[in-house]
Amino acid sequence: MMKTIFVVDDNRTNLLMAEDVLSTSYEVITLLSATTLFEILEEGIPDLILLDIMMPNIDGFAALKKLKNNKQHMDIPVIFLTSKNDAETEALGFEMGVIDFITKPFSAPVLLHRVRSILHMESIIRERTDMLQKQAKELKKQKEMLKQQTITLEEQKETLILRTEKLLRLQNSLTSILANMVENRDKLTGKHIERTASYLKIMLNYMIDNEIYIDELKDWNIDVNVSAARLHDLGKITVSDLILNKTDKLTEEEFDLIKAHTTEGENIINDIIRETGDEDFLKNAKLFAGSHHERWDGTGYPSGLKGTEIPLHGRIMAIADVYDALVSDRPYKKAFTHERAVEIMLENKGTHFDPQIVDVFIAVNRLFAEVYG
Repeated sequence: MMKTIFVVDDNRTNLLMAEDVLSTSYEVITLLSATTLFEILEEGIPDLILLDIMMPNIDGFAALKKLKNNKQHMDIPVIFLTSKNDAETEALGFEMGVIDFITKPFSAPVLLHRVRSILHMESIIRERTDMLQKQAKELKKQKEMLKQQTITLEEQKETLILRTEKLLRLQNSLTSILANMVENRDKLTGKHIERTASYLKIMLNYMIDNEIYIDELKDWNIDVNVSAARLHDLGKITVSDLILNKTDKLTEEEFDLIKAHTTEGENIINDIIRETGDEDFLKNAKLFAGSHHERWDGTGYPSGLKGTEIPLHGRIMAIADVYDALVSDRPYKKAFTHERAVEIMLENKGTHFDPQIVDVFIAVNRLFAEVYG
């Protein structure tokens, strides 16, 4: 069944072009005003709305606000169509709930690719949300059954093992999907998420073997935390592709939007916690997301935490994150050699990084080089 797209723009030329590009793959309904949009929404809900910002009577922002205030329409994904390309407009749009921006005049391949990507992402999220809801109902039902029945200790143990395995499969599936969504949008970081997870596991195993911060680590489940660390950049989902993949130097405003991925990551994970429960995996993922850009000397972000005020998650992830950035090509620099990266990490011991964890990094740095290849 073809997905339905509403295209709302007061320019007939834009409507014709959008219809020409998209109609081979989707059912496209073109509308000249937001007023007409709300009239036709009474008859059916589309899978996606492409919404022009600059329109008479009801502009794109007003229409978006009205959509988000309606329970029937609030979950429809909306892409803004705009000829404006400024950070302030994008920031306001994302804050209000728009899922992406497409700049006019359209590039046909970009328009089709962006629409396909958004619809695919929405489909995955919807499927996983349904799965989570079904799983939650199933777990609730099992819990009630356990209360009503008298079962042996061995039966209870078996039930708990099966439940844990289901949750772990669901957790790993959700983690992979969310991490891949971030990786696929950020074209500049390559396999950063997978590599940093590997670095983290190397450091944690060494720290446990050598009893470094052992009081904090004794209750850690290494596999759970390594999996949770893969969501440390989850908040980048909220950052515009235009900024995330910009090859020129970022403006101050654009850098502020990039920095906000820490708190946005926390917010997204908080939303998942509200829906599924405060599991250890999610609590750890939230700590990784929110604290990996804090600095030992208190000059980091978003909270300016200092020393051991910074969760251990963030202090370890900072080492993995910065090392990987140093040895990778970026638009603003060439990759450093492993040896030079080690020197830089040492130079930042006690300022950017926890001194004890820098010592751990020095002890295992050759394993980092093997991971990067």
